[in-house]
Amino acid sequence: MKQFNTLLLASLLSLQAQAADWKALPDVAPAPADNPNTAAKIELGKMLFMDPRFSSTGTVSCNSCHNIMEGGDDSRSVSMGVHGKTGGRNAPTVWNSAFHSVQFWDGRAPLLEDQAKGPVANPIEMGMKDVETAMNRVKKIPGYKNVFDKAFGKNSMTVDNAAKAVAAFERTLITPNSPYDKYVKGKGNAMNKQQIRGMNTFAEVGCVACHSGPAFNGPEQKLGEGFYVMFPTFNNEYVTKYKLDKDKGREEATGKATDRSMFRVPTLRNITDTAPYFHNGSVNDLGEAVRVMAKTQLNQTLPEKDVNDIVAFLGALTGEYPEITMPRLPATSGTSIIEE
Repeated sequence: MKQFNTLLLASLLSLQAQAADWKALPDVAPAPADNPNTAAKIELGKMLFMDPRFSSTGTVSCNSCHNIMEGGDDSRSVSMGVHGKTGGRNAPTVWNSAFHSVQFWDGRAPLLEDQAKGPVANPIEMGMKDVETAMNRVKKIPGYKNVFDKAFGKNSMTVDNAAKAVAAFERTLITPNSPYDKYVKGKGNAMNKQQIRGMNTFAEVGCVACHSGPAFNGPEQKLGEGFYVMFPTFNNEYVTKYKLDKDKGREEATGKATDRSMFRVPTLRNITDTAPYFHNGSVNDLGEAVRVMAKTQLNQTLPEKDVNDIVAFLGALTGEYPEITMPRLPATSGTSIIEE
């Protein structure tokens, strides 16, 4: 293990040298060739994202756990689904999720289109028997047909098209023009002195080895190709205190022992708006999260001044949230589609 950790640190330092190429967040998120964004598709996706009627109890929508009127999460350690059930992982923010090359903490969904189908049939989350059963509910709401027709053409009410619409909407949920973005584009006063110090410290201690690229979620990769890091890497008091090693990570998805404790690197964009932190939501304070990361990933105990400076820099990664208007959802006339 000691030799492994030494090699890991050497690798991280090498990556650090490559990663200190600061990049601004693009104004448009990448999309697969078979699902280009259109206004009609985005509007349909927003409706489906907000509609709780496709959960078994009619109480849980995508927005329930990924509240886009706030930080894109639900501020809970772990999310609550149907019948008050809770899962084992923290709901990651949906803001800027389009810049992840894979989805979910364990990367089991290559694209947003794949991710959109997962929660619907999860017994803890939305609790439907399967995605086709959920789609049958959509078909029972007359007003959805015209919206699907506008987005995809006639006879287009399918699971795949519903997922494409949700993914298209999610690709509009990006937050560029943060103080950091303005700074790296040349506006020298966009960040204050402490934020600039924190930016330099962030690079010097090795954070950029994993949190690099425009979204601070690892080196840029093709959609569907994940970037994973072992977490935790070093065993210490924080691992025990916050139970960081209890989740098998990517091994849950692949069944491979070599994927034990491997996780997709989360974005640091808008991180001040997305507490609590880590895959299990066990840390509620951003400064503490910085201390934990330094010790568990880099085997360093940072001075409080460095912690405070890094936290200040992370605050500069909060971008401009676009205005979101709530959609008018089509109603059913004289009946309910909730059959539980």
